[in-house]
Amino acid sequence: MATLATPFRRAIDFHNPNQVKVVVRRDGRALYFSRSPMPFSRDFGPAIDDAWVAANPCFKHLGLYAYHADLLERFASLPACRYEQIEKLEQLRVLENGDDIMVGLTEDPTIGVDTPDDARRFEEALEGRWQ
Repeated sequence: MATLATPFRRAIDFHNPNQVKVVVRRDGRALYFSRSPMPFSRDFGPAIDDAWVAANPCFKHLGLYAYHADLLERFASLPACRYEQIEKLEQLRVLENGDDIMVGLTEDPTIGVDTPDDARRFEEALEGRWQ
């Protein structure tokens, strides 16, 4: 399985539980996905600001997936796992069942539309009013 991620640029987005975070291993495989800010800075905690986000590898999951057919068939038959149920993130089912998710990194941000506020920002972007 494969997916895409992009660096966070703003602390407000990094703290937003609707923007899923992914920690990526050096070899490009996903270590974990979460709605919580991660990696979590023990020293800064909730005081993480834009400068900290710019200086540290924090990645936003873009939610685009590529599957091999056999993995997709197996995935569909697996029950939801513990962490998937807690975080409400289906990709954790893949990791918890021992499969890898390769993460491609891109500098091209996207606008995810998961909430009514996201839809408003997307409409603004279409009209050229959102940065």
